[in-house]
Amino acid sequence: MRHPPRLSALLSGAALTTASTALALMGTASGAAAAPVCTVEYAVVGQWAGGYQGSVTITNEGPALAGWSLGFGFPSGQTLSQGWGGRWSQSGTAVTVVNESWNAALGTGAKVSAGFIASWSGANTAPTAFTLNGTPCATTPTPTPTPTPTPTPTGPTTPPTTPPTTPPTTPAPVSGAPELTVSGNRFTDQNGATRRLLGVNRSGGEFMCVQGHGIWDGPVDDASVRAIADWKANTVRIPLNEECWLGLDNVRPEYRGASYIAAVKDLVGRVLAHGMTPVVELHWTYGQYTGNSSGCADVHATCQKPMPDARYTPDFWTSVADTFKNDRRVVFDLFNEPYPDRATPTAAQAWSCWRDGGTCPGIGYEVAGMQDLVDAVRATGSRNLVLVPGLAYSNDLSQWLTYRPTDPAGNLAAAWHVYNFNTCSDETCWNNTLAPVAAQVPLLAGEIGENTCGHGFVDRVMKWFDDRGLSYLGWTWNTWNCNSGPALISSYDGTPTAFGIGLRDHLRALTP
Repeated sequence: MRHPPRLSALLSGAALTTASTALALMGTASGAAAAPVCTVEYAVVGQWAGGYQGSVTITNEGPALAGWSLGFGFPSGQTLSQGWGGRWSQSGTAVTVVNESWNAALGTGAKVSAGFIASWSGANTAPTAFTLNGTPCATTPTPTPTPTPTPTPTGPTTPPTTPPTTPPTTPAPVSGAPELTVSGNRFTDQNGATRRLLGVNRSGGEFMCVQGHGIWDGPVDDASVRAIADWKANTVRIPLNEECWLGLDNVRPEYRGASYIAAVKDLVGRVLAHGMTPVVELHWTYGQYTGNSSGCADVHATCQKPMPDARYTPDFWTSVADTFKNDRRVVFDLFNEPYPDRATPTAAQAWSCWRDGGTCPGIGYEVAGMQDLVDAVRATGSRNLVLVPGLAYSNDLSQWLTYRPTDPAGNLAAAWHVYNFNTCSDETCWNNTLAPVAAQVPLLAGEIGENTCGHGFVDRVMKWFDDRGLSYLGWTWNTWNCNSGPALISSYDGTPTAFGIGLRDHLRALTP
């Protein structure tokens, strides 16, 4: 969220074993002019009784294409139910997926991915033949295994003395807060067990210090943190302020620098002590912005800015990463809610600004892009899990896969926010824009909420995320008005509001 209620009214702004089959397909039509040469990977990324989620990834190894159409057949009578990343259709056993307007161009060497949900019965055999724009791609032959000669018996055969191999079992999760690693599109712990981040936000550290009121809004003692754990939450997101952390002199001395850092470390320690994952997140930053959707005219970190600033934000993440790099249980969330799309003329410029920073149209200060911040974290030697949000106040992930930063540690996941008043707030949008991302990388809804003082909307969000084994955190564990907050609690002993009771009861129902 962009503003806590202290300032003003709120602005709008399965665990399944993965089965995969990869098919390398190459070819060109004899005598065809500029015929496409392609590689197609088909994968089953999740399967359950009677249904599964699949993906196709096309690599264009021929001339650039202005549009594409992939065709294949379901060999075992599978039936398509929904798809994303393209316009899907099925006639009999024949399946076709055609580009959307935003991913029509497919340059030489470029990749494009699309995903789908389908039903199956009896067998779930993978397709073996694909066409790109009507031209078949030849299947790379699978080597025939060389048979092992049967040895000539030389004496009586005796039963083996080695006991039969025990089938592999699902790894047991580690106790307490895990060290999280990205494994495909899942979070896993040290044992290799799949983990989901489910919990709440604990707002206050982003605004109290810069407003001169203290460091936290309400208690953060052991009892108040234990109350969060009593909801069966396993994650707490902690919003921060870069000027308070760096000790800039516009913040009162008692609320900045060493005092602020010590307070954050203490709260992180209490969250860990209760077996929960702390997510430290940069919320408010330096830089004057007075353009479209400006939250304030102040150059200081007193509101949500459209992008991080190059002057201080890389230093912030260098310091935070140095502080926590020896404890990989701590997760880093790079920036709360980017919105360069409100400042720049085009989506391409907004996404380029988001990733690369620099001089961005419509933003008057030098921007630190998401790649700059990943680089700052990794330069310290930190291998902690890093979360990267999208555009439109973190509500737009439509081009996240195209523009995602490079991470030498390979430990990067996507972050997304949703409220009932956001643009992407229904299942159709989630199927079209979130599902393709979640098929490739872990996805955390870092903030979910609604301004109704009810929980009907977040119930829908949680169901969609539960059905796909994804992660989410409610906004916020503060005693504000549930309309303008929206606040989960009316007391720091964990008494829920009418909104918060939905998340509390859901988390308790998920935990045995």
